[in-house]
Amino acid sequence: MMTSIKMLATGDSGRIVGFDQAGGSYRKKLLAMGLTPGTEFTVTRFAPMGDPVEIKLRGFSLSLRKNEASILLIEKL
Repeated sequence: MMTSIKMLATGDSGRIVGFDQAGGSYRKKLLAMGLTPGTEFTVTRFAPMGDPVEIKLRGFSLSLRKNEASILLIEKL
């Protein structure tokens, strides 16, 4: 079942399935940051107001704003 990062809790894991069509221009930036389909990640924390969210993938931590993260189509593991 596909969902978005904002629906996950700290400690949850997910896998990137694809990208939302609305985020076409930002897709290249996400791919350059290592967010490719099939990549697994873990949500490590949310900022106090919920934005940004920090995820750990490929051995490093990455912070994404809600609007950036909403482009990702993910499945919860």
